[in-house]
Amino acid sequence: MSNLYIGLMSGTSMDGIDAALVRFSESGLDILQTLQQDFPEDLRRRLIVSRSDASLRSCDDVPDLHAEVGQCFRDAARALLALAKINPSAITAIGSHGQTLRHEPEATEPFSLQIGDANLIAKGTGITTIADFRRADIELGGQGAPLAPAFHEWLFRNEEMTRVVLNIGGIANITVLHADDLETTGFDTGPGNTLLDAWALKHLHTPYDANGDWSASGSVAGDLLSRLTSDAYFAATAPKSTGFEYFNLDWLDEAIASQYDPADVQATLCQLTADSIAEAIRTAAPNANEVLVCGGGVHNHDLMRRLEATLPGTGIASTAIAGLDPDWVEAAAFAWLAMRTTQGQTGNLPSVTGADRSTVLGVTHTAS
Repeated sequence: MSNLYIGLMSGTSMDGIDAALVRFSESGLDILQTLQQDFPEDLRRRLIVSRSDASLRSCDDVPDLHAEVGQCFRDAARALLALAKINPSAITAIGSHGQTLRHEPEATEPFSLQIGDANLIAKGTGITTIADFRRADIELGGQGAPLAPAFHEWLFRNEEMTRVVLNIGGIANITVLHADDLETTGFDTGPGNTLLDAWALKHLHTPYDANGDWSASGSVAGDLLSRLTSDAYFAATAPKSTGFEYFNLDWLDEAIASQYDPADVQATLCQLTADSIAEAIRTAAPNANEVLVCGGGVHNHDLMRRLEATLPGTGIASTAIAGLDPDWVEAAAFAWLAMRTTQGQTGNLPSVTGADRSTVLGVTHTAS
């Protein structure tokens, strides 16, 4: 069995696919090749429309989206291999996160729906593909998220210090790696980029606020920030996870009671992300020595500045200082989860998700 795996990841921004070719060893990993592939604009638009359908039952487009997203993931894997000049037969497995359309772990019948037909990926690449990683954890009473903390524990744990790994994607989440023998913990802290991106799209007609320049130009509206931070999610105890089903423009509109300059709202949303992350870290890891940041939010200079101001005295840096580029942590995590599955090893952390026990994750789709 080869030690080469591919991880495919698409987050809540729905802008495209991160693909990483990873070689694992007992001591760590090497990223051999990476690729970022945008979704076609029409597909992205339809994905955004479909996720706004609260039930998904009336969205006749979902089966077509499942196939089209699977084709995009397949093509990303093929392009990655071409860039790396590696034959598909050298790869043990692909770990595909898919594209989340709905995450409802607290529903009467809990579920988390990721689309992107893994059979298409397996048959189209000739590589065994593992997908649907969240379901097994949810069936055991867990949140099904976040799943990356097990990977963070494997790669980033340092027995001499308490480290927090902070992923700022559409939703932000933390992993607390304790210096002592305490179990690793973690949870979704709330919005990362999702509200910032949605507000920028509405007012700037751009998919995101580049570098946080727009939020930096505004002033925080204290009354609005107070209403936003009073939401019950922030005070809820872990395990907990969330998504764009909860933190979206409808949620924001309910809190906007008067007229604000759009730039001031953006500044307020940026402060909300920083404050909610900082409060989560102070609560879950009051003695944290270091915060390692990954995900798209690491490139938002205004957000990083606000985060540093809310956590004075805590070392904040990207995961690059610990050996992994912050843009590829999530894709590498799903390559690692695929490796765990092929080896019959568990991939979830009940101390994070709240599942009854650890379990092997994912559904395996063979190429034959």
